[in-house]
Amino acid sequence: MVQGMVARTITGDRFLRDDIEEFRKAAHQMVDWVAEYMSDSGKYPVLPNMKPGDLIDRLPRSAPDHGTPLYQIVRDFEQQIFPAVTHWNHPRFFSYFAISASPPGVLAEFLTAAINTNGLHWKSSPAISELEQVTTKWLAEWMGLPNDWFGMIHDTASISTMHAIAAARELADPEARTRGGDGNLVLYTSAQSHNSVEKAAIAIGIGQRNVRKIEVDDAFRMKPDALGRAIIDDLDAGRKPFCVVATAGTTSTTSVDPIREIGHIAERHTMWLHIDAAYGGNAAVVPEMQWILDGAHRAQSLVVNPHKWLFVPVDLSVLYTSRPDIMQRAFSLSGEYLKKVEDERAVNLMDYAVPLGRRFRSLKLYFVMRYYGRDGVVAILREHIRMTQELAKLVSADDRFEIMAPHKMSALCFRLKSSDADNQRLIDAVNATGRTFVSLTSLNGKATIRFAIGNMATTMADVEEVWGLMQKFA
Repeated sequence: MVQGMVARTITGDRFLRDDIEEFRKAAHQMVDWVAEYMSDSGKYPVLPNMKPGDLIDRLPRSAPDHGTPLYQIVRDFEQQIFPAVTHWNHPRFFSYFAISASPPGVLAEFLTAAINTNGLHWKSSPAISELEQVTTKWLAEWMGLPNDWFGMIHDTASISTMHAIAAARELADPEARTRGGDGNLVLYTSAQSHNSVEKAAIAIGIGQRNVRKIEVDDAFRMKPDALGRAIIDDLDAGRKPFCVVATAGTTSTTSVDPIREIGHIAERHTMWLHIDAAYGGNAAVVPEMQWILDGAHRAQSLVVNPHKWLFVPVDLSVLYTSRPDIMQRAFSLSGEYLKKVEDERAVNLMDYAVPLGRRFRSLKLYFVMRYYGRDGVVAILREHIRMTQELAKLVSADDRFEIMAPHKMSALCFRLKSSDADNQRLIDAVNATGRTFVSLTSLNGKATIRFAIGNMATTMADVEEVWGLMQKFA
């Protein structure tokens, strides 16, 4: 990949002219390698052939005392580290939520690393503060969200959801900021919601015992009537319902909770409504899919992850809120060393979140949105949804299999009409070929194959190849 780089002794002149010239040569060679990888990542096994601890055993046990030439470090990456990679950017990666690191997003990451700017507050990096405001507004427009919502970027939906629930606690119990929680607040979410909701309750002191997991209907959507009953039960017991988390695109089945009805209940009891649209919210960019966020205007916060299905390299999660004043009240603290510019247009993002430091994540969202435009993104998402429907037809035509859940987005849940052990053996055999990676979930107590399409390089030929492997091993 890269040849001729010489390790240097670091001096006060860290960036000598020769270093820059060698960097220039290496960078060109690395770009060629990345372009080749992205153009043909399908030639690699999706899952590495290794056992736990293999990579640890291959690497030195002690940190180096002396510098190593860069060409040797890169060679070791190719020979030792790269073979341990699970290729999420592979066209036949169908596990979890498939993702894409698109060319414009990769270039933006390159620039972000080179600039190495840190957005503590507006003055520390105006570009971070202001581009974040611009790109989150653009994305809200694409998704059909209210144009006055405040957006900010975190790393993952887990962190975004934690901030949303902390803001909900601030609204319901302002004293909790100083005295801590009193153990009386209750949080409600679906039995199919992501475990990040429960983790957030643990992290901010709500506690697992104060999380109510509401039952779901046959389509795996939260039941509003069950939610209403749970709230009344807690009120009668002297507890304080403060937040409900609805999901637009659940992790296992991509089901969408009835947000409008849940919003009515939340309003009736003066509760904060947070929407986990980490996956499904991306689909709302497609005009005919905006039903996914029907009723979202009733929410106080919503999270969407462009790194899941909008071709932005991980990690980038956008948290929106209609109550930035409460978010700021929950997290704002100042130190003498963090004096801010006092101007109504200067947004200091550190005041709305736990992290002080902030990467220039919005740059990759900006590159991707500008390069593809909404038309380009919509075309790719529609193709993913179309391929999912075609796969559903193939599964339905084979009487050895059954479909387990609705499939209106780009994931299909189905199973072999046999035991859980047989379904596990089937997936193990398919994954062992190295041609794909598909995972299992559990629905109605049954092991279920979960086939998620989301990589921009995936074609129907990839889908048919993996379905052929399933038929063969079944």
